[in-house]
Order: sequence, then C-alpha cells, then structure tokens
Amino acid sequence: MDNLDERKVKILNTIIRNYLETGEPVGSRTISKCEDISLSSATIRNEMSDLEEMGYIIQPHTSAGRIPSDKGYRFYVDQLMQEKDKEIQEMKELVIEQTEKTDQVLKTVAKLLANNTNYTSLITAPARRKNSVKFIQLSMVEEDQLLAVVVLDGNIVRNKMIDIEEPLDNEQMLKLNMLLNTSLNGLSPEEINLNVIAQIKAKARIHSEVINSVLDAVSETINEDRDLEIYTSGATNIFKYPELSDSSKAAELLTTIEEKHELEALISAGDEDMGIKVYIGDESPIENMKDCSIVTATYKIGEDMTGTVGIIGPKRMDYENVVDNLKQLKTRMKDIFDKDG
Repeated sequence: MDNLDERKVKILNTIIRNYLETGEPVGSRTISKCEDISLSSATIRNEMSDLEEMGYIIQPHTSAGRIPSDKGYRFYVDQLMQEKDKEIQEMKELVIEQTEKTDQVLKTVAKLLANNTNYTSLITAPARRKNSVKFIQLSMVEEDQLLAVVVLDGNIVRNKMIDIEEPLDNEQMLKLNMLLNTSLNGLSPEEINLNVIAQIKAKARIHSEVINSVLDAVSETINEDRDLEIYTSGATNIFKYPELSDSSKAAELLTTIEEKHELEALISAGDEDMGIKVYIGDESPIENMKDCSIVTATYKIGEDMTGTVGIIGPKRMDYENVVDNLKQLKTRMKDIFDKDG
C-alpha cells in the first residue's frame, strides 16, 4: 500500500464520506469547505490528481468530481476497522480496570459496614438505570454471517453474530455502519421505536432485512441480563444473636447469604428522596429471612449510576445506628469511588 501523508488521507476520507452520503462525485470546492482542511482549491486539486494517479480515486467523466475506487474503499475500510478495533480494545481494558477497582472498593465498604453495625451487610455494584447505544460496528465474518460489536454507555462492549442471506460488499457495509451509527447513537431501547426503525429501513432500502436482524441484535444486547454483583460481609455475625443462632435457622440464613441469588429480591430503586427501606419480619421478600429485619438504601454515583446497600440483622437491631450508617454511606459513595480512582 502506498504511503499516504496526512493531507492526502484527510482529502481521501472526505471524498469517501461525501460520496457515501450523497452518491455524487466530489469536487475540490466541496472539500475546501470542510473545517479540518485549510487548503486552497488549487492545492486540493493537486492532491486529488496525485490520489487519482495512485489509484485511490477516479473521475467518472471529464470536468466531474472524483469518486472512490475499490482501492480507495479498501484503504478507508482498513483504516476505519483499525481505529475502531483499537477503540474497542481500549474500552475493554478500561472496563477490566474499572471492574477490578470496583470489586476492591465494594468488598471494603461491605466489611466496614458489617464491622460498624455487628450485622450482616450487602452491597451491589453500581449499574446504569438505562443503557443507550454509543457505537455499532458491523464486520463480515463469513459470506452469510456478520459480527455486530455494540458499545453501550459506560463502555460496555457486547458482540452478536448475525446470519444474513447474502454477502455485503465494502461499500454496502460502510453505508450500513454509517446509517446505524447516525440513527441510533445515544438512543435507549425505549427510544428505538417503530418510527425510528421505519426511517432506518427506508434509508437502507434493499438491506432492510439485514437492518431487521441488526436491530434485533442491538435490542438483545441492550436488554441482556447481566449477573448482578452482590458483595456480602459479616455473615457469621448472626451467631451473636440467640434468636437467629438456632442451628437450622442459622444454616438457612448462611446459605441464602452465601448463594446470593435470593438477595436480588432486596434490590430495588428505593424511594427517590430517601432511598431507605425497612423490612421487618414477615415483610421480608425472602422467605428464609422472616425472623430478621432488613434495611436497604439506594446510593447514586453520577447522573444515572445506582446501587443498593443493605443490613440484615435481628428484629431487635439498633435501627437508629443502622439507618445513620446507611445515610452516611449513601452520601459518601461517590467520594469513596473518586478517592480510589
């Protein structure tokens, strides 16, 4: 592949993007209006002439602008894929780093809460209330299969394989990628309604079936259930209270706390103002905890990241101390995460 300098790359990319959008040959005057290209029309024409000689663009007829050649499309696709692969890899590395950090922070918080109250504590990892599309990348894997990489807010990366009836060429792939990203960027599942889908299909024309499959995959990735991370500490504190330390009751309680999946019943958005909920005895949503009291609170990080923190103890628990601890923790969670970042 020829060594293209930065100026030629900018001009080639501008020609391709304009042609993909309009379907019309692109002239030097159009290119000169682009904000990131501060060149005269004469200089642009010289660069276009070089690009034509190198085989990246062609002139369909005399006095017309230029359109990309197959070689030009190949350069654009390879460059685009390289950039997006790097971006997605960086996102994955960031997610791993953030996950490790979050894991340590939450384990520490759960332990401190259990020590401060002498009860059992639980805390969930913060999660977004809404997932919206940040970026979509379609790539051909086989003649009848596409790989859809969907990046959601919070740099959550999901992959889906999509079966298609016929292969797509480079130009068709580029157009679909641009169409999907332009139409879906920033939208949540609720916002990807029938009107949005109809508009995308109209623009996709003969590829509306592919769009159907892609939109189904996007919907699945956004709504895909993720394992809820619940951290617990102080489970053995229940033995300090005679009414809970009966061998059969204690065994059931310990199993529920250790297996964690039943604890999901305690996870809720809570009250918007206070975020504090108190379950006493039979009010508990967990059958094995009908002899306990449970106090939960919702904490918030940023605009839409929320999690749940809770205390499990006997009905005669020190409610004032527990509620005070949870209220203080609610207000400090953002600072705790910032401090450990």
